[in-house]
Amino acid sequence: MKLRVALAQINPTVGDLAGNAGLIAEAVKSAQAQGANLIVFPEMIVTGYPVEDLALRPSFQAASIRAVEEIAAAITGDIVAVVGYLDQGPKNAVAVIHEGKIKARYVKRHLPNYGVFDEFRNFVAGDQTLVVRIHGVDVAVAICEDIWHSLDSIKARTPGLLVVPNGSPFERNKDDVRLGLVQKRAKEIGAPVAYVNMTGGQDDLVFDGDSIVVGKDGSVLARTAQFDDQLIVIDIDCSEGSSKPDVVISEEPTSHSVPANSVIATRLSDEAEMWQGLVMGLRDYVGKNGFKSVVLGLSGGIDSALVAAIAIDALGAKRVNGVAMPSKYSSGHSVEDAQAMADATGIHFRITPIAPMVDTYMDNLVLKGLAEENLQARVRGTTLMGISNQEGHLVLATGNKSELAVGYSTLYGDAVGGFAPIKDIYKTDVWALSRYRNAVALERGETPPIPERSITKEPSAELRPDQKDSDSLPDYPLLDQVLRAYVDEDHGYEALLADGFDPELVRRVISLVDKAEFKRRQYPPGTKVSGRAFGKDRRLPMTSRWNER
Repeated sequence: MKLRVALAQINPTVGDLAGNAGLIAEAVKSAQAQGANLIVFPEMIVTGYPVEDLALRPSFQAASIRAVEEIAAAITGDIVAVVGYLDQGPKNAVAVIHEGKIKARYVKRHLPNYGVFDEFRNFVAGDQTLVVRIHGVDVAVAICEDIWHSLDSIKARTPGLLVVPNGSPFERNKDDVRLGLVQKRAKEIGAPVAYVNMTGGQDDLVFDGDSIVVGKDGSVLARTAQFDDQLIVIDIDCSEGSSKPDVVISEEPTSHSVPANSVIATRLSDEAEMWQGLVMGLRDYVGKNGFKSVVLGLSGGIDSALVAAIAIDALGAKRVNGVAMPSKYSSGHSVEDAQAMADATGIHFRITPIAPMVDTYMDNLVLKGLAEENLQARVRGTTLMGISNQEGHLVLATGNKSELAVGYSTLYGDAVGGFAPIKDIYKTDVWALSRYRNAVALERGETPPIPERSITKEPSAELRPDQKDSDSLPDYPLLDQVLRAYVDEDHGYEALLADGFDPELVRRVISLVDKAEFKRRQYPPGTKVSGRAFGKDRRLPMTSRWNER
C-alpha cells in the first residue's frame, strides 16, 4: 500500500520557538494541500539544533514543551506530523501529532559524543522503540544517530516504513556517506527509509539538508537539493502493518487520484558543496545575529578576496565593505587588486593608509623585527574594529586553516573579527574555490569577482620588505599535505614518517601546530566544512609538554 509522505527540509533558529513554529505551520499547510498523510520534520525543529547547554535549563525545557503542545493543537485534519522538540529530562524527542493532539512520543536512544556533539552532556537517552500505525502502515521512528547503530530492535517489529528526523551538519563528502548508510539500513530492516535533514547555519555549523527517501531494496526514490529549503511529497510503497504497534492512528488504506512527483536532485560538485556551505554559514550567522553588513580588510591577496566573494554571494555587494590599509611595505599591486575587485563587484571600498598611525606608535614605542611587523597587523585590526563600532558592521577575519594551524597570524591584528568564513579551509582549498567561483561567473556571462593576479601572485603578509609566506612556512601544497594528515587524521610523528614526509619537515610542522593552540582558542568562529575543524571538533590543551617526537 502507498503512504504519501512529506519531508520538511527547513531552516530553524535556535531559541526562536515562535519563528520555528511558524515554519512548521507553513510546511504542514503546504503538505496538506498536496494530500500528504504524514509529514516529518528535522530533529529538534521546535527549538533549533544544537541547543547545547540551553537543554539543561528547566525554563527552556518548559517553553519547548508548551510550544510543541501549541503546535499540536493547531494541526487539524487527517495529516500526521512528526515534530522534534526538547522534552523534560532533558530529552531529545519527537512528538507524533494527529488531529490536534500528541498521540505518541519517541526519545533519541543513541547520543553522539564525538566531533562537534556533546549529547551525553545535554540529554538523557531513551530506551524504547516506537511504531505508529498510519493508514494501515506501521511507521517506526529513529532520530539521527540512532541509525548509525544496530536497528535490530526496530527490524524485529517489522515496520512498513522508517522515518528518521535529523540534525546532521555538513562536512565535505558527507552526502555520499549518508546515502550509503540509509540504503544499508533499508535493506537490513526490509522497509523504505525516509530521512529528513535541516538546512541553515548555526554558529560554526551548517546544515545542508540532503534529505533522502529509499525503497526497501535501497533504490533512491527521492532526494532533495543541498543547501535549499524544500518540502518534498512522495508516495512510498509500504508493506501493510504486521506487528503490534504502540499506537494506532488509522487503519484504512489511502488512495490518491494523482500521484505525487518525486524529485531526485543533482548532486553538487565538491567545490560547489563547500562554496554553498560557506555562503550559507556566513549568511545565517549575519542574519540570525541581527547584523546588517560586514567589513573586512581587502589587501589584494587571495584570502581576503575569497572572503569578500563569499560575503557578496551571502549578503549582496551593497552589504559588504572592503578596506585597503596599505603600509610602507605594501606593493603597488596590493591596492590595485583590491580596487579591481571592488570595481568588478560593486562593494563599498575605501583606502585607509596605516603608515601615519604606525609611525605615531613607533615615535613613542621603539619596536623592531617581528614586534614591528605585528604592530602593523594590530593597527589594521584596530582600524577595522573602529569602523565596525562606528558604522555597525560585523568584522570578518580572513585567515585560512593553514595559517590558523601553524599560528601564522597576529593576535588582535589579522585575527580580529566576529566571524571567520574560511578558517576551516586550507590554503590549497582557497585557491581551488577562487578558481571555481571565477569559473561560475564566466559560465553565467559575468565578470569574475576575484582578480586573476590575486590568485596567481605569491602569498605575502607584506609586513617587511619583499616578504613572502614561504620565508616562514613550507610551500603551501606540501604544508597542507602534512596538516591534513596531522590535524584532520591525527597521524603522529611516526605515522607521518610512514606517510613519506621528511623528518625535519614533520618536526617543524608539529612544533608550529602544537605551539599555536593558544592562538586558535582566541580566533573567531567560522563555518565548519571539513571532517575535523579547529574548535569543537579538535580540542587540545594549550598547556602541554607532550611531544610527538
